[in-house]
Amino acid sequence: MADVEFRIVSDRREGLLLELGRLVMASGFTLQRQRMTRSEEGVVLTMLVRGPETNLLMLEDRLGSHPLVQSFEAGVPDAVRPATTTTAAPVEPLRARIPEHTGDAASTAPDHARVEVLLPALARAYPDVFSRVLAFEHELTVAQREATTRYAGMRLGAWIYKRDYALGARLNLGESVKHIALPAMRNLLRHVELNDDGLRIKNSPFTGIGLHRGSSCHFLRGCLEGLLNEPGHLGRPRILETFCRNSGADSCTFTFAA
Repeated sequence: MADVEFRIVSDRREGLLLELGRLVMASGFTLQRQRMTRSEEGVVLTMLVRGPETNLLMLEDRLGSHPLVQSFEAGVPDAVRPATTTTAAPVEPLRARIPEHTGDAASTAPDHARVEVLLPALARAYPDVFSRVLAFEHELTVAQREATTRYAGMRLGAWIYKRDYALGARLNLGESVKHIALPAMRNLLRHVELNDDGLRIKNSPFTGIGLHRGSSCHFLRGCLEGLLNEPGHLGRPRILETFCRNSGADSCTFTFAA
């Protein structure tokens, strides 16, 4: 279970808590504390909610697309204060676990806060997400780029799994790659195939753009990790980009191991 604090700005006070409280409950969360104030921005509603971290992206998407919400920020409180607290608890960026098998992981940790801002826009645009991801990647420093774009892919992959595949059977790793990872990638890209070498992508948008040396499809690798980690029963499969067009290969190839 996760405790998340939302700071929401709206231009209307009437019905705001009622409407957003319904979204919170419909997403599987419970409202722990709320506070409504006025500022130069408008009406500011702060809500502390508790619920499954797996439903967080769904809740953020619902909040971000609600007509009463002009903007919102999400964070995890340092400590949950009593309900009588009159000032909002300090918040820090949302965190999520990165698989232990990091391979050629970047030297810095992912910028979780920036990814959380990006995710609602990706959910609304899905499956046409790459223009936003590429623009986001250009904004990152070289040190942040690999880990942060991979983390964004993981979060989107987990969301895709919950949206499209969560009600399916419990599949082994090979079946999951064939029946979950492959169709999910084909929904994002053309020219995706599966053979003995692994999952091959011939038209990755992350190659040849001058942002990376060597393997460059960190967002796609993260997306595959999110798709296959989210079911839970597979553990954390090891996913590597073993060949990349950015390094001279004819396609980008991903391999999978338990």
